[in-house]
Amino acid sequence: METGLINEPVLTRVSEWQISTVVKVHPETPNVKTFTLAVSNWIPHRAGQHYDVRLTAPDGYQAQRSYSIASSPEQRGEIDLTVERLEEGEVSTYLHDVLIVGDQVELRGPIGGYFVWEARMGGPLLLVAGGSGIVPLLAMIRHRQAVGSLVPIRLLYSSKTYQDIIYRDELAPLAHSRSGVEVFHTLTRAQPAGWGGYDRRIDENMLEEVIQPFGVALKAYICGPTALVEGVANSLVRLGIAPDQIRTERFGPTGGS
Repeated sequence: METGLINEPVLTRVSEWQISTVVKVHPETPNVKTFTLAVSNWIPHRAGQHYDVRLTAPDGYQAQRSYSIASSPEQRGEIDLTVERLEEGEVSTYLHDVLIVGDQVELRGPIGGYFVWEARMGGPLLLVAGGSGIVPLLAMIRHRQAVGSLVPIRLLYSSKTYQDIIYRDELAPLAHSRSGVEVFHTLTRAQPAGWGGYDRRIDENMLEEVIQPFGVALKAYICGPTALVEGVANSLVRLGIAPDQIRTERFGPTGGS
């Protein structure tokens, strides 16, 4: 595992709760929004890290959740947190239904040192996402673009429907450019007329097609629901990718992409 050296004062700042201010709210899909937060005690993060968000009710009850950072480390003084609204989610429902520009949110971070990528770590990169698992992977793509890296990336992204594709407008130009970032979509529940992508859950044959130009000398980052992450990781190992070249991050059963 590769980790950066962090001195003690910075570690102290990372662990401290601080107040951030909402400066922008952007809808990504009907159930997903990106919140841009101004952070006074801002610390450069590494693509793939997350922040903890804490809410405190008037009676003192607190709820806390972790959200991956969508913005690149080069976006100074602010961070983007992309949040999926979960019907039973104490924090996500508040963020979606109540939070507006100018409101303040308590958070701490950036946190995490395993599921991270920096341009100096090289590639090529295979990124595999299911649902909101795209968030930390987009931070890696944005970081690559921001520093002018030429590391080739292939992103395989599973969504339920076309309307559920998070960052659709940002990913579309990449899919048709010569930027070195190639995007492959699969829609598992419904596909629009003329759909040219995959139309099933990610399987070994699909992965074999996507990784073909890279061979086995790739770095893989997989993020999404547990079943997707475990299935993709196991398939990559059977395709000859060494386990130490695969990094995973998973969340609960709510994704289902």
